[in-house]
Amino acid sequence: MSTLTAPTATRGLGALAASEARLFLRDAGGSFFALAFPSVLLVGVGLAIPGMRDPITDAPPPWTGMLPIHLYLPVVLAAVIATPALTTLPVVLATYREQGILRRLSTTPMRPQGVLVAQVAVNLAALVVAAVLALTVGALTFDAPLPDQPLVALLAFVLGAAAMFGVGLLIAARAPKASSASGLGMLVFFPMLLFAGMWTPGPAMPETLATIGAYTPLGAASQAMTTAWFHGDFPALEAVVMLAYVVVLYPLATKLFRWS
Repeated sequence: MSTLTAPTATRGLGALAASEARLFLRDAGGSFFALAFPSVLLVGVGLAIPGMRDPITDAPPPWTGMLPIHLYLPVVLAAVIATPALTTLPVVLATYREQGILRRLSTTPMRPQGVLVAQVAVNLAALVVAAVLALTVGALTFDAPLPDQPLVALLAFVLGAAAMFGVGLLIAARAPKASSASGLGMLVFFPMLLFAGMWTPGPAMPETLATIGAYTPLGAASQAMTTAWFHGDFPALEAVVMLAYVVVLYPLATKLFRWS
């Protein structure tokens, strides 16, 4: 009988996730990039670029009186999501495939879903730490405000993370080597940051770019968090877009997953 029952298929998942967490922390460079890069980015932009701490006077509400660096908060959280989803997770799984670790795992009762879930769990925990750290640094350094709708902002963050990890899993499902996974991840990483507003945050983003970005997973996440942060509305379109990516990408990544 080839079909496994649910308890058998998930057996060992906790131990696998714990092992992956230890390996994540042992990689000093990767863990620093995943955890500290967003905070470093926020501080660097705020302190190095002229005018980032001068109040906005030439834009309509709700932007009037805010500091330009405040507009970067949703963008930095988007970077928090994209960094592990596109630079860490695909490379780790492709490395395991290249080294034959996945082939050895395929001889155990563990299913592809278990391997993918363990990786997502570890990277989700990392991005939560990175997000809390970035928000704390923003509040202490630039007196950054909290979102008008905290629960909506949290929902947008979670949906955005789920959608972007779907993209990372799809890359990881097929990339034969770590180098190809890294290349594909970077190929997607920078366009995603563009649509998230890395270079044109908030009202500075051109309308065409914003329209296209709303249909990308990271752009939708950034715009949804911006809406929750500064407008207080519910970003219905962006929520549907992110949910659609989750519904499509996870089953697709599982179906296309290669052990070797």
